[in-house]
Parts: sequence; structure tokens; C-alpha cells
Amino acid sequence: MFVFVCAGCGVELTIPLSQVSLPVHARQKYGNGAQLPVLMESGTFAVDPDPWGGPWRLWDEIDPSEAEARGIYAPVYALSDGTPGASVIAPGDIRGTRLIPEKRGGACCGLDGAEGPNMACEACDLPVATRVDDCSLWQMVRLGPDVVHRVPVDGIHTAPLSWAELAEKGEKTPPFEPIATWGGRLGPNHYWSWSPQWEAAAGQALAHLLIASQGQPVKVPDGLTADVFQRTLDALLPAGTLKRRAVLAGPGQPSPDADVDILLVPVHPQTGRTWTPADLTAPAYLVPLPLGVWLWLVSPERNLPIPTSGRIAQDVLRDDPLPLLPNHLFRADRGTFQHTLVRLPAVRSPWLHTILENLTQSTSAGLF
Repeated sequence: MFVFVCAGCGVELTIPLSQVSLPVHARQKYGNGAQLPVLMESGTFAVDPDPWGGPWRLWDEIDPSEAEARGIYAPVYALSDGTPGASVIAPGDIRGTRLIPEKRGGACCGLDGAEGPNMACEACDLPVATRVDDCSLWQMVRLGPDVVHRVPVDGIHTAPLSWAELAEKGEKTPPFEPIATWGGRLGPNHYWSWSPQWEAAAGQALAHLLIASQGQPVKVPDGLTADVFQRTLDALLPAGTLKRRAVLAGPGQPSPDADVDILLVPVHPQTGRTWTPADLTAPAYLVPLPLGVWLWLVSPERNLPIPTSGRIAQDVLRDDPLPLLPNHLFRADRGTFQHTLVRLPAVRSPWLHTILENLTQSTSAGLF
């Protein structure tokens, strides 16, 4: 456990926090006017290893060797020259700070952090953090690594959960959820949609699936896994009879067959480590999935209509009104997909470069 203190005066700026892995959807921009919830669970923090926010440089202004040194292997529109290593927390966990009104930025419905740190230490006025709560962005506070220090809390130690504990007690992430929107003429509203967390998770996983495919078609398990991945894989990869096979694997699941090429596995939500099988007889590419998404895929919670008589039980799915479902096929998050793919060295292959170029040139494919 740690508390974060101001580097200028040493005053405490947060409650005690334990470190977890940065969520996949941390940089996601979702929809238009959507009210996204808080990114981090209260009492936790995560370190973002990448730069964030301005100043920015266009790709033409960056030497390719510099980009590769920063772990970027394919063109992007622009790169942030912000300081890497910010600690990301829930807005409710910050203490002893005030907003800087003139740093509101060009936000629509809140703060977007575009003009840099917008929160200052109340004790010494040092700008220490950036609050983000604008529409279509996940709500968070980013503590500057050069102006805030973390200090261990004596006597408090929390050990990471084991994989067995996570498989048994881990919280699943539902694939559908209501999305709230900012009020218009008719007041606040919401619509039913695929989960933004699932769309971001799929964007990251699809980048890895393309690398793992080696340019060959890939077959994923039927059901919800196919709904999420198969349509996009079929569109981006060439057709053929020889397909690489991907299966779900992880704690509590049967050992994968020796002929499996790709494993869809969970990421530990506290340590950020990808689950690795201990008895894998042949090499397989490990595709990371957030634990909550992976748990739902391996053990979906079904709520199907069943015959009944008399008074309808509370847990029986009614057919009037019909259950709410998204009104479109699943689409992975484009930004997360691109952010992941350009940071994988294999993207330098010509066929992957072509996919990336087509992605940036066309927005009407309906895949993202």
C-alpha cells in the first residue's frame, strides 16, 4: 500500500492505495456524448508506462529510430511528448488539491486534460495532477510522476490473489450494459449496448490474434467468442482451408490439445501478468484478455426462456417486453486495436502494414 505526496511540500494527496494493472480501456474514447464511469476501482492505482497528453509531434517529425526506441514500430498520426509513468487513480481518492479553472481545456461536458495538469496542491499550489471526466472518456485522475512521490504505508501489505482464487472469486464483466448519455431536450437518456470494456479488450486481443495468425485464417471457439472475433478475423485474414486454431485456456480449464496454435488467456488484474500453462507440450501464442472478459467467455451466465406455469419467478426471462440487446454486431475498439498493434514488433511485416494502412484510410468497414 502507498500514499502519494506532493513533491513540493510533502503533503499527502491520496488515501492509501494498492497497485493493480492498468485497465485495457484506459485510453479508450467511446461514442459521442457518452457518460463513462470511473476507470479505477477506489483504493487502487495503476502506472501508465506510456506518455499521455501534450505536447504532441506529428509522425513526419519523428525519426523512425526514435519511434522504435519508444516501442512503436508502425506509423501513427502523432506521438505524445508528455512525461511517461503517471499513476492513475479514481477521482474520489484524491485529497488536498484544487482545480485550476484556467486549465479546463476545450472539453465538451467536463475536463479532458488537453492543456496539461489541471489540479494543484492546496498547500503549495504546485500543479500535481490531471483530472479527466469529459464525455466519452473514462473518469480518472493522473498523478504526475515528476511532481508526486509515492510513499509506502507501514504495516499494510496486500498479497496478490492466486490464479485459483481469481478463477473462483473473480468478478465477471457482462458483455452488454446500458450506456448513459448527457441530457438533451428530453433530459438524461441511455441505450443498451455492447460493453465498452469488451470492445477495448477485443481491440487489444485482435491485434495479438493477427500477429499469431502468421497471415493464415484463424478459427476461434463458437458462441460468444466467435461473435466477438470471428467476423473481423475473416475479413482481415485471407480465406483458406488450413486454419490456425485458437481456444480459451486458463486456470481451472482443461489442458489445451497439442495441436492448438493460439491460446486466449486471462491477465492477472493485480500484477498484469499473463497466465501461462505449466504443461504446454507445444509452443502456442498467448493472446491476453482482461480477467472479467475471460471469465465470462469460459463460463457465460445464460438467462434463457424456460417453460413455466403460474406466477413467473423473478429470475425467469420474460418475453414481454423482449430482453434488451445491442442493435448491431460486435465491433472492437479501433483506437485500442491500433494502439496495441503498432507496439508489437511483428507489425513491421508488409501484410500487417497493409491492414494498418487500410484501417486508417477507411472508417466504413463496420468492423471497428
